[in-house]
Amino acid sequence: MSPTSSRYAATVVIALLILVGLMLLNIATGSTTIPLTQVASALGFSSTEVSPMTSRIILELRIPRSLLAALCGAGLAMVGAFLQTATRNDLADPFLFGLSAGASAGAVAVITRFGEQLGDWALPMAAFCGGILSAVAVTVLFLLQQARGAERLIICGLAISFLFGALTNYLVFSGDQRAASSILFWSLGGLGLARWDTLAFAVFSILLLFGLTALRWRALDALLAGGQTAASMGVNLSRVRVEIFICCAFATSLLVALTSVIGFIGLMIPHLARPLSGVLHKKLLPLTAVLGAILLCGGDWLSRQLLAPQELPIGIITAGLGGIFVLGMLVKRQQG
Repeated sequence: MSPTSSRYAATVVIALLILVGLMLLNIATGSTTIPLTQVASALGFSSTEVSPMTSRIILELRIPRSLLAALCGAGLAMVGAFLQTATRNDLADPFLFGLSAGASAGAVAVITRFGEQLGDWALPMAAFCGGILSAVAVTVLFLLQQARGAERLIICGLAISFLFGALTNYLVFSGDQRAASSILFWSLGGLGLARWDTLAFAVFSILLLFGLTALRWRALDALLAGGQTAASMGVNLSRVRVEIFICCAFATSLLVALTSVIGFIGLMIPHLARPLSGVLHKKLLPLTAVLGAILLCGGDWLSRQLLAPQELPIGIITAGLGGIFVLGMLVKRQQG
């Protein structure tokens, strides 16, 4: 049952307040705890005196990191919701279709073959190109199929994922073995690239996904009724699926280039959002974005607290939560 408009609005407002609270918590805590009064002063909301070093930590390190966590969490969650509807598969997420495997192959190629010789931007650009290449391969393989059902798209994604996984393993074992620790750290996910100049890419991916929502929410709602019903309503199933996949692939590649592989957000969040928003995408996708931002901001805070002053890769946090979530789904379905 879809919640009333007032209940949905209240849910969104509460979720936004939680998100803002977590972002402020992330800005205030870290290797050095900064009082919220100084945070407010650095942002221009207070006259409290702040040292130049503290102001720099807030403005150049913690605020960009908190914003990147929110944007990437929102983007990955929205991509998961899009793909679960397009494929009618409850376990679909951004990394089921070879996108993470392609990005990993690109990143590993740079790490093992060039190290740090190509500069700071080489690694995210290689990850982005690898993700786009895998998306193109999946799309072409899907379009070559005579039957273009949702299950074929999943199979094409898995096939490309395995191929890029094999390429990644080859690059690891044939390349510089001293780079193994860098490869491991990259593959576990992190927000180390959070800077003001990189936030534009995350913002663009969010705008792309919300643009897709505005243009295709009716077609997505029609897909909920099944392929035959959607086709009878004039929805071109193959075209809609390809459009959704291309947009999601582009957005995911941008986000993975900034954060590396942070899994399970796209799998979990749509399932958590549906009971609160209903299944219609005009309400589902905005709430999914806010909840995804909450999860990644919360995970970022937790990753910096568990082994403080060391930082635990955030992908470990999301993978643990994802495993618990999938087990919970299995138990619930077994009981139901």
